[in-house]
Amino acid sequence: MKNFTQFLVVKGLQPVTVRGHVSSMGRIIRKIETENITCQQANDFVSNLYMSNVSYSHKSNQVKALEYWLEYKGNKMIFGRQRKPKRLFKETLTEAEITRMIISTKNIKEKSIVILLAYSGVRPKELCQIKISDIDFGTNQLRIEQGKEFKDGIIYIPSECIKCLMEYVIKDKLNSNDFLFKTYMGNQYNQNALRKTIKVISKRAKIEKRVYPYLLRHSLATNMVKRGANILYIKEHFRHAWIETTMLYIHSIGNLDRVEQYFPQYI
Repeated sequence: MKNFTQFLVVKGLQPVTVRGHVSSMGRIIRKIETENITCQQANDFVSNLYMSNVSYSHKSNQVKALEYWLEYKGNKMIFGRQRKPKRLFKETLTEAEITRMIISTKNIKEKSIVILLAYSGVRPKELCQIKISDIDFGTNQLRIEQGKEFKDGIIYIPSECIKCLMEYVIKDKLNSNDFLFKTYMGNQYNQNALRKTIKVISKRAKIEKRVYPYLLRHSLATNMVKRGANILYIKEHFRHAWIETTMLYIHSIGNLDRVEQYFPQYI
């Protein structure tokens, strides 16, 4: 797997993606019981996978890992993809629930994490990569480097969030080159630690829903739609590559009238 890992790195994949594909291939090899996978074995595996009831993302990740493995082995194959199901955000957090989570934090670090996720809409992986130098406290700007699909971007965050982050930075005596959030062992914060933190805070807040970091991003977008924010502004703020992604929030709450005249092709 060491050589396969190197192959993926040279392909230009991000470390988290590399780890995911290596882990997926470990499971696939154990299932097929050989690392020298033939075309027929690959077709059989993908066929059974597509007929199973696992999630679309799991199927997609497994097939992509297999494609990379076959290419690495010199037997390149490209498989078709099943049609992606239309996604709806059925359950998000209300503004009141988010406020309860903020109130339920026990220290300035927890409060900064919740407020940043809730008010900026950054992705969990992006939050873990933020450095102090990425924050412009004077202009309320947050620079995102190497975000989804390696794209950089700028997010404008409210003054309340900036004040909280400034208090946290001063209290923890962080330097400009430091990561914004670290584990208690002093290492870079990771998504597992982030998920645990959000889960604990949501339980303190007595929120019955399943709460996870990405839900705060979905909740912000949904609440902005409900408040009547401009669709194109939402697209830019969340750095969606396609307007169709932004429109998922419109369809999820069934509020289509106000965009029909601008985007009739999506209604």
